[in-house]
This record gives sequence, structure tokens and C-alpha cells, in this order.
Amino acid sequence: MQEFDSLLELLLMLLKEPRTGVLFGLLLTASVTDYFTYKIPNWLTVGGMLFGLVYGTLFPFSVQHGFLGAAGGLLVGFFSTIPFYGLRVMGAGDVKLMAMVGACLGVTDTLYAVVFSFIAGGMAALIFALVNRALTQMLINVRNIGQFFMFTVISGVAPQAELEVKHSIGKLPYGICIGIGSMAYLISRQLGLI
Repeated sequence: MQEFDSLLELLLMLLKEPRTGVLFGLLLTASVTDYFTYKIPNWLTVGGMLFGLVYGTLFPFSVQHGFLGAAGGLLVGFFSTIPFYGLRVMGAGDVKLMAMVGACLGVTDTLYAVVFSFIAGGMAALIFALVNRALTQMLINVRNIGQFFMFTVISGVAPQAELEVKHSIGKLPYGICIGIGSMAYLISRQLGLI
């Protein structure tokens, strides 16, 4: 019976707050597209950003969460993932997708969605490496990326040498991880689990 109540609460959330329903639809579309093509189309991400900004302006969560809240969330989503694009760990579509999530959620919720997305991505990468029997190579690649990132942060400049990930273990459609992580956060929040 409690499962039914939880499901009912979730459905009511989607009806009460259309922004969440639209975001779920956009994330599902991005996930399916990324899975089949390894690309997330600009019409989806840019359209979702515009939707989040306009909806946030017209129907803010509160006075503080109007246009500036949506724009702040967009920037948090963008800037939290852009370093990974620079390291060639994520694609541009993934960065834009996280910015789209931010525009729909606002600053604080975007921070949580980013963390949940990174957790989902880490779990997916680990499973992918185990299935492909490439865990050792993945760990070497993660170490190299971490060293490159730390050098860049500490020195303030990117090293002249390119980041070398000589033996990639394959591509992971990270849009799926962003979709799962963001939706998991929203569902957990709605059900009072966090």
C-alpha cells in the first residue's frame, strides 16, 4: 500500500508542477537519443534552457527563484560540467544538458542534481569497465585525468602536452547518467528520502 501512495505522490508532483514533467520528458528524450547516436541535439538542450528560463520567470518557485534563479541554475549546471568537457571526458551535449537541467531547477537543486548525476556516471563507468574487463585501464585513465586536472588547477594554466588517454575503454553516453541522476534526485526529494 505504501508503494501505491509513493507512486501517487510522484504522479501528483508531475501534475502539480508541470516544469518537472517537461524536464522528465526532455531528459528521457536526451537519454534515448544519446544512447543511439552518442549525441544530444541542440534543439532539445537549447529549447529546454529557454523553457526553464521562461517558465522560471512566469511561474517562479518563490520571489527569489524567478529568472535569476533559473539563470543561476543554468550557470551552475554549465560550469560544474565544463571542466570535464575541457578534459574530453564529456561531450558538449552533456554540458548543455546539465545547463538545461539547471535552468529548470534553480541553483540549489542543480547542485544536488549534478552530484546525483556524477554518482550515476561513476556507477555506469564502473559497470561498463567491469563488463568490458577494462577496470585497470579505466583506473589508469582516471588517474591521468585527475593529475592533468590538478596540475591545471594548481598552476592556473593548462599544460602544453595534450591529455593522453591512450587506451580508451569506450564511449559512455553520459546523457543517460545525467537523466538518471537528475530524475533520481527529484524523485528522492519528492518522496522525502533526502
